[in-house]
Amino acid sequence: MDAARLGFTPGTVIQELGWDEDVDDDLRSAIEKHVGAELVDGEYGDVVDGVILWWRDGDDDLVDSLVDTLQDLVEGGTIWLFTPKVGQPGYVPGADIAEAAPVAGLSTTTTSSTGTDWAVTRLTSQKR
Repeated sequence: MDAARLGFTPGTVIQELGWDEDVDDDLRSAIEKHVGAELVDGEYGDVVDGVILWWRDGDDDLVDSLVDTLQDLVEGGTIWLFTPKVGQPGYVPGADIAEAAPVAGLSTTTTSSTGTDWAVTRLTSQKR
């Protein structure tokens, strides 16, 4: 998966939430290489340009997790919600994402495949 195709931009600060052993490390590396910096975690303490959220069915409430992504996100920033694909443990139906996003104040833009195990839904924060 090409990080540029997912909408990542060189020189941006990207926060990563929901990391666990099952994430796509090759994709993470490609994103870091493309943006030119390591991904920052939830303890970063400054504004970020975008947020990667790895989320699986059975994690905390999706709306709450999406709201948490907004804490450090610059106005109009992008959230990449990575969820397991159909047939993978922790699969999240697209309807759940479509329902949760507007409740969290987000708009869904695109959903695409990122490899064998993960799908990504790109969300944008609504201007406050």
